[in-house]
Amino acid sequence: MRAALIPALPRLAATSSAAASGRTDSRFARRGKLRRGCSRRRLSCLCPAALLRRRRAARGGALEACVALAPHESASVLRLLVRWHNFHGARGVFDETPRRTAPVWTSTIAGCARRGRYAEGIRAFGEMLAEGGAMPNAFVLAAVVRCCAGIGDVEFGKRVHGWMLRNGVHLDVVLCNAVLDMYAKCGQLERARRLFGAMAERDAVTWNIAISASIQAGDILGSMQLFDDSPLRDTTSWNTIISGLMRSGHATEALNCLRQMTKTGLVFNHYTYSTAFALAGMLLLPDLGRQLHGRVLVASLESDAFVQSSLMDMYCKCGLLEAAVSVFDRWSPLTRDMNFAWSTMITGYVQNGREEEALELFRRMLREGAIADRFTLTSVAAACANAGMVEQGRQVHGCVEKLWYGLDAPLASAIVDMYAKCGNLEDARSIFDTACTKNVAVWTSMLCSYASHGQGRMAIELFKRMRVEKMTPNEITLVGVLSACSHVGLVSEGELYFKQMQEEYGIAPSIEHYNCIVDLYGRSGLLDKAKNFIEGNNINHEAIVWKTLLSACRLHQHKAYAKLASENLFRLEQCDAGSYVMLSNMYATNNKWRDTFELRVAMRERKVRKQPGQSWIHLKNTVHTFVAGDASHPQSTEIYAYLEKLVERLKEIGYTSRTDLVVHDVEEEQRETALMFHSEKLAIAFGIISTPSGTPLRIFKNLRVCEDCHEAIKYISQATGREIIVRDLYRFHHFKDARCSCEDFW
Repeated sequence: MRAALIPALPRLAATSSAAASGRTDSRFARRGKLRRGCSRRRLSCLCPAALLRRRRAARGGALEACVALAPHESASVLRLLVRWHNFHGARGVFDETPRRTAPVWTSTIAGCARRGRYAEGIRAFGEMLAEGGAMPNAFVLAAVVRCCAGIGDVEFGKRVHGWMLRNGVHLDVVLCNAVLDMYAKCGQLERARRLFGAMAERDAVTWNIAISASIQAGDILGSMQLFDDSPLRDTTSWNTIISGLMRSGHATEALNCLRQMTKTGLVFNHYTYSTAFALAGMLLLPDLGRQLHGRVLVASLESDAFVQSSLMDMYCKCGLLEAAVSVFDRWSPLTRDMNFAWSTMITGYVQNGREEEALELFRRMLREGAIADRFTLTSVAAACANAGMVEQGRQVHGCVEKLWYGLDAPLASAIVDMYAKCGNLEDARSIFDTACTKNVAVWTSMLCSYASHGQGRMAIELFKRMRVEKMTPNEITLVGVLSACSHVGLVSEGELYFKQMQEEYGIAPSIEHYNCIVDLYGRSGLLDKAKNFIEGNNINHEAIVWKTLLSACRLHQHKAYAKLASENLFRLEQCDAGSYVMLSNMYATNNKWRDTFELRVAMRERKVRKQPGQSWIHLKNTVHTFVAGDASHPQSTEIYAYLEKLVERLKEIGYTSRTDLVVHDVEEEQRETALMFHSEKLAIAFGIISTPSGTPLRIFKNLRVCEDCHEAIKYISQATGREIIVRDLYRFHHFKDARCSCEDFW
């Protein structure tokens, strides 16, 4: 039995309704004035719909001899049906064509190649050779080679190429380009180079394929040399080199090429503008983006959907959300149902930390009848993750299930991350276990989730299982592993993985990896090792490592290294508000009030503003935000009264406030009062009085939780019998029965 090319067309009834009524001949005589023996030439002028009606009527037996489709008529119908994406109908016509000539095979195979049905095109080519009735022409061969490139089947592509050579097929430039492109897309770059060198005739497409192949191989110098040598540099050539340089991380060189292209006077097309907007967004060049926007208006290309989407994305990445919204609002309502418009705008809100607006736009999208695709749902899941909105996150998960989207790798990774960042580590693991595909991103999301929740050993176990599954880790995976080691003090393991990262996986350490090792040493009290590691790896110019060392010095009260770290931060002029506050708090803790005062004066002179500490809790789809000593909440009186009683109860079971942490030179009683009304305590008190007994509480904080609050929350979990989950700037703390998941190692 012949292999199926296209899903089979359901068989029609043997007798059509027209034939059953006995009016078949008369109807065709009236409509087409057809008689037995009429010419094929006349029939070929009929539209495809009429030809199909004739074929169906023929099944009734009335005109079987004269109305069967001729091969050239079948080819015409096939071409149009494939163009209309009616593959079921095309299958029916193909099956009922008694003699399949070259045009029939060409229409079928070329249609499969154009419409992305690559496997079916390859199977059709195999059938064509097996039947032997028609020899493949250049169009068929080019189409089947494109099918091989589409699914990455280089072995079949080699066999097709060999068949051409053995049968003396004339390899014109179009056919050579198809073979060259197939080798390039399948990663056979050496074969592509040899074929390019052997080609007697080359056009602009040939050069563009060769340039793209060199970029794909990471040979940037080679691709630039090919581009310079090309005598046929058209707009597509410039687009190829600019986009290739940008994708390979050479954005500055791509910008230079864009400027050179402008000087040549070549007309930009929609792809040029889309690439240029992406480049402006990558380099954060809003002025360049505005200039390009002006050129788009002059060229009347603003109505192009992909140009508009790229323009919105550029404005979002440059932080100009109002400009992006303006472009979005001018988008025609008739075409705004294209998902990438909504997805781009929602992603822009998430990138700029405006998660609530992202969710509101998502709700508006659904109200207007647009269907959420996988990319949009991934962005919305990220918004819920960043804001800690677990209930909205569950709704997004439900939307995925309702739309019958399988948990592919990007969606699974986003939902795992969402549940983990909302404090639901069990749900995150459940999604990880049920994901239909697990790539390195899914494994990394789960591993980093364990690390951020303080379960370093679970993260390392997952990493070991990942290696057993033959999954190669990437740079981010190793950041998660090293972070897991630092959170639980696994110094020797961290050193081992840092070494393996370079020797086994060939990953060059980035500043994130170096900083994890500094943090590993610092948290463990190995400050000498941390300092020597910074100097030994020549990363003295990186402010982040000195800030990490300063944080460790505050934790372990090491004054000498704290001074060294702060001096380097001042030298680099990278001492942000957090660094100033850490040093100021360290001085205050040791009663060095003069140093504290001088540091605060320096902050005012340099216009460094301390970020106010905030804590928030989500209850009934409402976000309740608190700052220290805040009295703006409608239930402030009730919150403060309950918190005062709660603190008295905590003292009875052993809690002692850490008044030494207060950074102001005030009386002991005032210090105790200042500690009592920290933002996280206010949020917890509101959560307790607003939810049933035993309900877990999830608190989110924009800064690191202080030592006094950390100690107090342990006692609150014991006194109230509740589990309290706190997400601060760096990690999660799970408090239960007077214990914290971090084991006080944070």
